[in-house]
Formats: sequence, C-alpha cells, structure tokens
Amino acid sequence: MARNESPARSLRTDPDDNPLTWSARWSLTSRILAVNVFAVAMLAGSFAYLDSYRARVAEERTEQAEDDAQMIGTALAAVSPEKRARLATQLALYEGERVRVYDAAGTPILDSWRTGPITYQLIDPQTQPWQKHVARFMDKTFDHIVGADLVSDFVEPARDVRDAWPEAKLAAANPSRVYSMRRYAPDRTPVLSAAVAVPAVGTVLTTNNVRDITRIVRAERYAIGLVIGGVLIVSVLLSLFLARTIARPLRRLALAAHRVRLGRAREVIVPRLPSRRDEIGLLARALSDMSQALRRRIDAVEAFAADVSHELKNPLASLRSAVDSFSVVKDPALQKRLLDIVRDDVVRLDRLITDIAEISRLDGELSRARFEAVDLGLLIEGMAEARDERGRNGDIRVAFARPYIDTAVVFGDPARLARMIENVIDNAVSFSPPGGLVEVSAIGIEDIVLIAIEDEGPGVPPDKRENIFRRFHTDRPDSEEPERHSGLGLAIAKAIADGHDGTIEVRDRSDGRSGAHFLITLPRAQEA
Repeated sequence: MARNESPARSLRTDPDDNPLTWSARWSLTSRILAVNVFAVAMLAGSFAYLDSYRARVAEERTEQAEDDAQMIGTALAAVSPEKRARLATQLALYEGERVRVYDAAGTPILDSWRTGPITYQLIDPQTQPWQKHVARFMDKTFDHIVGADLVSDFVEPARDVRDAWPEAKLAAANPSRVYSMRRYAPDRTPVLSAAVAVPAVGTVLTTNNVRDITRIVRAERYAIGLVIGGVLIVSVLLSLFLARTIARPLRRLALAAHRVRLGRAREVIVPRLPSRRDEIGLLARALSDMSQALRRRIDAVEAFAADVSHELKNPLASLRSAVDSFSVVKDPALQKRLLDIVRDDVVRLDRLITDIAEISRLDGELSRARFEAVDLGLLIEGMAEARDERGRNGDIRVAFARPYIDTAVVFGDPARLARMIENVIDNAVSFSPPGGLVEVSAIGIEDIVLIAIEDEGPGVPPDKRENIFRRFHTDRPDSEEPERHSGLGLAIAKAIADGHDGTIEVRDRSDGRSGAHFLITLPRAQEA
C-alpha cells in the first residue's frame, strides 16, 4: 500500500460486489440513531389511528343527528301546529341543536333560535389564543398526512330558505330518507346537519356544532404525542449512549491501528479498555496484544537483519582480502593458502545463508504445518543410525536409550522435530572431547515428554545459559574452525521447540560429572 493512501480508500470495494454499500456511507452512530428513530417513526404511525377514530366518532354522531332529526320530525307531527314551536324549542334545548322547519315552498316556518335560546355558538378563530391556532395547524397537517376527506366550511346562508341547504333540498325531494352533512365551523370544529321531510309538518333541519369530537381527538393526539416524544428522547439518548460505548472505542481502536500501520511512532499504545468485559473489550485487548506481538516481530526482524549483516561481513571481508591479495602474490604456496581461505569463506557463507534461510522461514512453515502424531523413540533411533552411517559423529559415541513404543508420542512436524534434536546433538558432539560419549534419552511422564541430551564437554556456565540460544551466538575455543558453526543451531532448535509449545533449557549434569545437560520438554499426545 502506498504511504499516502488512506485506509478508507484501501478498504473500499467495488459497489457492485456489495449490495449494502449505501450503508457504508453512514457512520455507526448515524446507523444506530437511524434504527432507533425508525422504530419511533413506526410508533408515530399511531397518529393514523386517530383519523380512523375521528371518522368513526363523526360517523356515530352523524347517525345520532339523523336519528334526532327523524325523532324531532315525528314528535312535531304528533302535536298540533300551535304547539310545534314550543316543542321544537324544548327538543332543541335538550339536544343542544338548532331546529328549523320549512314548508312545501321552502320557506322557513319555524326556528328554535327565534322562539328560544341559542344552543351553540360559532367561535371566531381571531378571538382565540395562539394555542388554538397551533392546534388547528396541527389538525390540517395531520389531515394532509393521513389523506383525510375534504370537508366544506359551514356558512349560514344569506337568505335562510330550504334550497340553501343541500341536505334539506334532497330530503324534500325524497321524503322517505334522512340526509346529513358534516362541515367545519370557522374554528375548524365539526358542524353536523340532518334533514328529513315529515308529512303535514314540512322539512325538518337540525344543525349542531359538536365541538367535543375535536376536543377528544386533540386530547388523544396530545397523549400520543407525549408518549412518542418521551420515547423519541429515550431513543436518542440510548442511541448516543450506544454510540459512546460502541462507536467511540471502535474509532479509538481504528486510529491506533492506523498509526500502527503507518509505523511513524516507535511505540503505539493501543487502548486495552480493561474495564470493558464485552466483545469490544476483547477486541481492544486482542488488538493491543497483536500490535505488541507485531512490534516484537518487527524488532526481532530488525535485530535479525543487523545480526545477519554483521555475521556476513566477517567472511566477506576475509574473502575480499584474499581475492585482492591473490592478484599480487606470486608465491604458489601463498596462492594455495589464499585459495584455501577463499574456499573456507565460501563454505562458511554457504552454511550461514542456509541456516539464515531456514530460521527465516521457520515460523511461517510451522504455522502452516499439519501436525501429526510422532513417536520420538522411533524418530531418534532412525536419526542416530543415519548419523552413524554418514559418520557425522566422528570418534564420538552417541548412545540412545530407546523408550517403549508409543510411550513418547507428541504432535508435531516430524522433519522439524528431527532437526531440533539433531541440532542439539550436533552441539553436544562438537563440545565433546575425543572419544567422548553423548547420551540421548526420551521418556513420557504424565502429559509431557522429556528429551535429555548429555555430553562430556566443559558444560555451560550459568551466566551464559540464556545466551547460547540467541542467534549467531558462539563460545568456542579459538582453535576450532569457525566455518563449521554458524551460531544458529541452538537458535533454530529453540524456535522449533517454541513452535511446538515446548521448551528447551540447559543445566548441569545430574551425576556431577563435567558436561552439559540439555532438556527438551514437549506436550505429550493424548489418546483419542
């Protein structure tokens, strides 16, 4: 990835490959808030219920108005004409309505408001407080949202005749039916009217300003609004809380990971969030451990590169000096000696490069290797026989006390386990005196397998027992040929032991004799 390439661009994929690309444009906070607010919006759909509730109430009240008109018409027909005005006034006062009667020509012959008190009052909206204007605005808004039916305005006709009222005109033309209408008063409260033609009486028209419908609907809407408002506030607060506890720590972790990727700081502190016991806490600690492991790996690579360059410089310097001197030296004996130096340096370089290549790819190969059950008794026995056949031990005797079959079985890579044990045996043989003995044993104890390799050499001082497993470390007599040892044998052995969840250490011999005692501990394979 280029240095100036942003992490967002590096993670971007083809929109056609991801059907949810649109959601990636929203931050986690926005998505949490959107989901919670969407749930509240679904709850707000209960306002649509108010329209059906209002329509149902209006329909019931309209049916009641029709029944009242028919009842009043029947009552007026049952009394003499001179008593009808008084009866109409009493019934209008009782029902809270205005009762009018028109004759066959459509002329008004009776009006309860002329013979009695006014039963309802149409209110001028200009005289009402601002809260009522807000309420009417909300009424219109919700009517528009739910698609309520359009209702005409109620206006008293300039000339009060029957034909000025559509419902009364229809009732006069169809005496067997009752007709009704719903209109809005100036303050947007319903006005219900009903008309019926009564033989021998005329056309009866009742009107009533049923303000309680609007009052009930507004009260219900106010209650629902309070509930939705409270739920909305709680949802927003919960969304912000979730964003604070989820999005913010994830953003901190992302920024820390971005700084780790850039590598501009030597040590990047990734927050571990120790107080978090949830998945984000686990993620934070995993990222922190990963970054520390990555830093250790980078430091190890840098140290390894420095060690490699240092170890390669010595044979290269010697090789260059020998090559430069070869062209000016004429003595055949000196030329032969220079050629021997060149050969030795080439052999040393070859051994170094081989061991460096192996230890470089060791971790990767172990992570990809498919472990299998390995009987270390059979493995070491075959390896010891091969060493004798190739003469790798010289005059040193290697004795192996083979355990019973299937008593020292571990899970691992057979080739790597053989290389680990062989490197330790090589080290023991190299430090053994002429005619010395190297003893090898393997034994299974409970859930571990112990591999012991003892030699009769000088042993390892306690202050150097950790250093001998470091790369390129060697502590040999000056008389010994350096090209035979790269200083990587024990380092490779330790890396293989670590890759098999084992350990390797060196101590003094248990019998008190001179020599080193290498002890390799590996997990024992459990029977299925």
